[in-house]
Amino acid sequence: MSASLGRRVVAEAVGTAALVAVVVGSGIQATELSRDVGVQLLANSLATVFGLGVLIALLGPVSGAHFNPVVTLAAWFTGRRSGDGMTAREVAAYVPAQLAGAVGGAILADAMFAEPLVKWSTHDRSAGHLWLGEIVATAGLVLLIFGLTRAGRAHLAPVVVAAFIGAAYWFTSSTSFANPAVTIGRAFTDTFAGIAPASVAPFVAAQLVGAAVGLGLLSAVFGRTTPAESDVIVPHSDAELTVPSAH
Repeated sequence: MSASLGRRVVAEAVGTAALVAVVVGSGIQATELSRDVGVQLLANSLATVFGLGVLIALLGPVSGAHFNPVVTLAAWFTGRRSGDGMTAREVAAYVPAQLAGAVGGAILADAMFAEPLVKWSTHDRSAGHLWLGEIVATAGLVLLIFGLTRAGRAHLAPVVVAAFIGAAYWFTSSTSFANPAVTIGRAFTDTFAGIAPASVAPFVAAQLVGAAVGLGLLSAVFGRTTPAESDVIVPHSDAELTVPSAH
């Protein structure tokens, strides 16, 4: 299945919006149903796992289901030598769609739960150990996504990527944002899943560092990219399935 750039951009915007709506909405629902923070995080992480898996399975064949600027940039970087990867034009179209979708998803979730549509989060997440958690989460995500492709296991992405994000909710100190678009979108909601605007830039910086670490690990473990890889990650010509991103 080959989709036009316009359709792929729409899929990225819709998918990222839906992902953030799941993250934010389940967080609001969890705080309304329980006062136990552990139960709240469990509910939030489970909803994210199921929602992400569904979105990857549905939209992966259309856009690659990146939903994440880090994955889009990594797809461009890994394919630039062969010339079969994402073009600069595609990156310039995907990233704004992901950012707009993330903000829209946060606003939608707030609207569904009668919260203020836009209220900056007061949840401060500024600390070195949280930034380290973001580096680890993003590095693991990039290694997993592109490693699946090189290992010939891209068809497992809906389950495996969602499972990794669910696990990273619990084993990383930051609860694994691992996504600049989602991070920015979550600043627009002063609810359980929110992040204070002042905390956004360091988180995004940590995610970019994590992406670089993940690509380094990818090269160390799997070697250099093959020409066929970019066709799997990004839908070009006759490509049928692509590797997605995440949370």
